[in-house]
Amino acid sequence: MRTAPTILHLDMDAFFASAEQASKPSLRGKAVVVGGLGPRGVVATASYEARVFGVNSAMPMAQARRRAPNAAYLVPRFGLYREISEQVMALLRALSPLVEPLSLDEAFVDLEAGGAAWDEASARLAGAKLRTDIRAVTGLTGSVGLAASKMLAKIASEQAKPDGLVLIEPGTERALLGPMPVRTLPGVGPATGDHLRRAGITTVEELAEAGEDELVRLLGKAHGHALFAMALARDERPVVAERETKSVSVEDTYDVDIHDRVRVGLEVQRLADRCVGRLRGAGLSGRTIVLKVRRYDFSTLTRSETLRGPTDDPGVVREAAARLLDSVDTTGGVRLLGVGVSGLADYTQEDLFAQAQAAAVGEPAAEEHAVDEPAGTAASPAGTAASSAGEAAPAERRWPSGHDVRHAEFGHGWVQGSGLGRVTVRFETPYSGPGRVRTFRTDDPQLEPADPLPLVERRPGDADGASAGPGPSASEAGTRDSGPSPVPGAGMQDPGPPLVPRAGA
Repeated sequence: MRTAPTILHLDMDAFFASAEQASKPSLRGKAVVVGGLGPRGVVATASYEARVFGVNSAMPMAQARRRAPNAAYLVPRFGLYREISEQVMALLRALSPLVEPLSLDEAFVDLEAGGAAWDEASARLAGAKLRTDIRAVTGLTGSVGLAASKMLAKIASEQAKPDGLVLIEPGTERALLGPMPVRTLPGVGPATGDHLRRAGITTVEELAEAGEDELVRLLGKAHGHALFAMALARDERPVVAERETKSVSVEDTYDVDIHDRVRVGLEVQRLADRCVGRLRGAGLSGRTIVLKVRRYDFSTLTRSETLRGPTDDPGVVREAAARLLDSVDTTGGVRLLGVGVSGLADYTQEDLFAQAQAAAVGEPAAEEHAVDEPAGTAASPAGTAASSAGEAAPAERRWPSGHDVRHAEFGHGWVQGSGLGRVTVRFETPYSGPGRVRTFRTDDPQLEPADPLPLVERRPGDADGASAGPGPSASEAGTRDSGPSPVPGAGMQDPGPPLVPRAGA
């Protein structure tokens, strides 16, 4: 059993919300909530300022708005978050070959395996340097936990939040764990916690005192043995560098139930294209196509079809998803749709018959696939722009709150809100002060979507040798306010033109 605290757990602080605050000077130090903005949306991340009002991850967005009506509510920008995550993971892999990512913003590192640490002092130095490097590269903060096991390292990082470092010294583990609630331990969810509570066990110390035999009787052999060991601070799980991806999927929840069968079919096709985009981005293909349908009464149906060989052809995935949809009754209405691919492989066996059939009906070529759309954008009742006749009028341009734009005259900015044919933009960059707000028509030809700017300004001569994002231009620098601006939110007015109400707000 390892005794030196050389397992490191990194957890980026309020990752999505912190990235948005770093990107938008006017939101720094203010309440920010990131997630789906429709009536059925949920909170993905809340800044620490928003948590003061009781807003937490996985909370329904409607409840969050009631608790923090003046917070800034933004649609996630997953492309930006992935880019930052890749930068952080590169720093971790420089420390050790054994890095186990758990999500975009969380990972375990075996420092001893990389020679980065071998005792308490060297582990503390490695953790402190990592935090400094993360701030320098990304402009964000992360909390670091160091201990002799994965379980304890994760507990330590939770204690370190926000923006701290905690090392659990060898020999103190039992005393630290004892008074903690049983839910602290991995594998103890709400159901297990309630079961233990009914048995009079609420703390880790009481869990240890109950004994292994009693826990096996209460929870079963495997679970009982594992929890007893963890109650004694024993966790032998190694840091696993690679985890096999089992599936790739996308799904959307809709503000208003979809009843039109044609609309449902178009949404499934769109989701299939998004799924293939992710599949190709990961360099994978898959054999099993899965369709998920949640109906008006919350009943969830899944249908799957296994192909003759793995594919990443959007035409093949669309055809399979459409066949699966034919077996599902959607007449009562649909509130959620999803398409996934499993049975993954790192090669493709082309389905020539399906390709020929797609070509015969004039479907897009295999090389054409949709880019991921921001979460919640499918929630608009307007839905897709296409119609069954194929001659629908051009759809109104959509401007998700928080996403980047560029104006030919005013430069780079972000969408503060949109609706009623208007879009309100705050013109500022990560390197400027709080910017001014202007309102445009949604079809203004001078306004275009833009890529996010790096959170840390890159200049010629930086290590990567690239200028990934310019500093503020003359027009952008000229948009700075003389003082800080209030946070955009429901019911608030900004010093510039009035904030346009958000769609669906």
